[in-house]
Amino acid sequence: MFYTRIPCPYWVGHDLADLNKATRYFPLIGWLVGGFSFAVFWLSVLFLPLPLAVVLSLAAGVWITGAFHEDGFADSVDGFGGGWTKEKILEIMKDSRIGAFGVIALVLLFLLKYEALSGLLVLVQREGPGIVFLIFVAYHSLSRLGATNLVFTSVYSREDAQSKAKPIAQSWGRAEVVGAYLTGVFPLAVLALFFPVMLGVLLPLGILVWAVRRYCIAKLGGYTGDVLGALQQLGEVACLLAFLALWS
Repeated sequence: MFYTRIPCPYWVGHDLADLNKATRYFPLIGWLVGGFSFAVFWLSVLFLPLPLAVVLSLAAGVWITGAFHEDGFADSVDGFGGGWTKEKILEIMKDSRIGAFGVIALVLLFLLKYEALSGLLVLVQREGPGIVFLIFVAYHSLSRLGATNLVFTSVYSREDAQSKAKPIAQSWGRAEVVGAYLTGVFPLAVLALFFPVMLGVLLPLGILVWAVRRYCIAKLGGYTGDVLGALQQLGEVACLLAFLALWS
């Protein structure tokens, strides 16, 4: 319920321990979002031109997550673009208003997503709905695995433990790490059974996670909820561009 608009039954309880354990399922959210986006695309392309179907699939992903990660991306760009100190960057990120940096970044982000996904689907669509489904699920789950990896390898940077995007998991164990990696990589592994070269997407994604982690540690000493959203969105772009390049 925290990462999507999908409601939880009223009888389901929750506490901090459950939130920490739920870290293992964050990439699994990518299966849900990617599957929903694929369904919207595949139904739309039966009646509409492919470019419009791609736009509707992207809109479906934004709707089902409530633009949760896009908001974090815009706030991160505003913060790093307008702040020179850790305190100022965090202050700007916490501001619910969006600035010029955030608006421009969102426009460029969706242009990249649209062009990359459109170009990829033109090439992949002939392989049938199964492969297209795997592409959608893989890029959504891998991008979330990248953000989860930042949680596993860094620390939360807000000393007051406050942010717009609370709650955030504070601890995890082997089950969370193994669960996250298994659910994050599984769709790609299935895709690689048909097209082994697609495993190459892990290289640019890994470089992106490493670069963002290094930058955030230098600027903030760790990550924030907004940074996780930004990394997830950049991960989607990295995966789509890599898939397109590899398929080409």
